[in-house]
Amino acid sequence: MMKKKANTLLFSHKISEWYLNNKRDLPWRASPTPYKIWLSEVILQQTRISQGLSYYHSFIDKYPSVNDLANAEEEEVLKLWQGLGYYSRARNMLEGAKQIIQTHNGKIPDNYHELLRIKGIGEYTAAAIASIAYNQTVAAVDGNVSRVMARYFGISEAINTTPGKKSIKKKADIVISSKDPGTHNQAVMELGALVCKAQNPDCLHCPLSSECFAFNKQLTNSLPHKIRKTNKRERYFYYFIINDKKYVVLFKRTKNDIWTNMYDFPCIEKAHPLTIKELSDDGDWQTMFHDAKVTIEKVSKEHLHILTHQLIHAFFLHIEIDNLNDLPPSFLIAKKQEAEGLPIPKLIENYINSTELLKVEF
Repeated sequence: MMKKKANTLLFSHKISEWYLNNKRDLPWRASPTPYKIWLSEVILQQTRISQGLSYYHSFIDKYPSVNDLANAEEEEVLKLWQGLGYYSRARNMLEGAKQIIQTHNGKIPDNYHELLRIKGIGEYTAAAIASIAYNQTVAAVDGNVSRVMARYFGISEAINTTPGKKSIKKKADIVISSKDPGTHNQAVMELGALVCKAQNPDCLHCPLSSECFAFNKQLTNSLPHKIRKTNKRERYFYYFIINDKKYVVLFKRTKNDIWTNMYDFPCIEKAHPLTIKELSDDGDWQTMFHDAKVTIEKVSKEHLHILTHQLIHAFFLHIEIDNLNDLPPSFLIAKKQEAEGLPIPKLIENYINSTELLKVEF
């Protein structure tokens, strides 16, 4: 028992000392308030720090407190999030901020289990906030931490399975320091990001290499083990663009799908690609425009948009319509200047920028 405890203390001491000497200078680390930690962790989910930093600064500037965020309009938040992807993160954080105002008098809970009750805060984010902001001894486990634990302890279970996750969490709970859990958690995450990387880990500069199972057994290329996920879902989107001189026609996505409550062009989705003739004869888009007289002028080349679990094949059809007033009421006829302020998916933003679609003609 004494040896096990000694090894635990050694792990935490070594990695915390390394962190204090090698950590990156990140804005939320200078004054780690619960709100800043929450925001940083949400932004950095599935996002590189180099990309997320500008979004973090923009959010802190516009919404410096949880109260400011709670009073924001969803469209404003989504617009600020535009280009970062995984928009449910922004919607959930907005709902979580409102929940904190309503049920916690504007104070982010200081307890791990209470944090888990907040919309958009999962186990990892709750642990990060609880340990860094409130000094609670609870291990935060993300992809970087899982990789460090799997290599250091030689965990053979696939880390993206339930048994593997349980093994990782068990080891993370064992080695965490009760003296300074916030520094410990950040140290393990930082080590995984900078040294114990997925590809080409820098084992010679790792403070844990002398006790690391994978390093000593020459298994760093084999661990951690993951079960290969299924293929991406492929979707075919056909967008209809009405290019008026001063107006653009948009459609607000409201279903429980990607880009909920964001704006793109009127669209039909197909399970497979269509030929020009099949597209011309297709009844779905004709039904979508009701009684309006529509003529297809040109069809763009295919635009691929790659998401984590989906591959979107997008085609943009430029059409002509006799009278905008004939369009169904579900469509938004916006002035081009107004459209620039609406939240739109990156796919649509890229197309607009490449075609100067929102350029106003006089």
